[in-house]
Amino acid sequence: MTVRATGLAVLCVLAAACAPFRPGQPGESASREMPTVAHQGEGAVLARDALALIGTPYRFGGSDPSVGLDCSGLVTYIHGRLGIAVPRTAAAQFAAARPVDRTAVQPGDLVFFRLVPGSREVTHVGVYLGAGRFVHAPQTGRSVEAASLGDSYFSARYAGAGRFYPDSAGAGPRAETPNQ
Repeated sequence: MTVRATGLAVLCVLAAACAPFRPGQPGESASREMPTVAHQGEGAVLARDALALIGTPYRFGGSDPSVGLDCSGLVTYIHGRLGIAVPRTAAAQFAAARPVDRTAVQPGDLVFFRLVPGSREVTHVGVYLGAGRFVHAPQTGRSVEAASLGDSYFSARYAGAGRFYPDSAGAGPRAETPNQ
């Protein structure tokens, strides 16, 4: 192999190592690609699980991706996969979550919105991904999708952020009913 061919081969290997994860690619095992919860942290796993649900149909009251999800059902579903119990509605999730300052939001945190103009009630929730992006189930006729906190619609309606996963071992709500 020539020096030029060797350099090209090394460049191709490095470029492939930087390629983003694409779920569902033929011949790739998701379990090989995705680190375990212990390696990622629960917040990162929640963000990854929410991202994997993009394209799931919206269904009012839905909390099972096989039939459809609404915004709070998406949150309930991904937290339940980690054994973290959360209330069912966006308003109850907002009330029960540990508040997180907007400047300290991390992947897996929840971002809450007041969609009804002039109302104090939180009516929408999404799962923060990082870099100002979040996953949410928007409305009937649409599917779970990613959006930006910087979007004028969402930035004007932002109510706050919260967290259910533990900040560290032993912290935060774990597998308890929301009424406790």
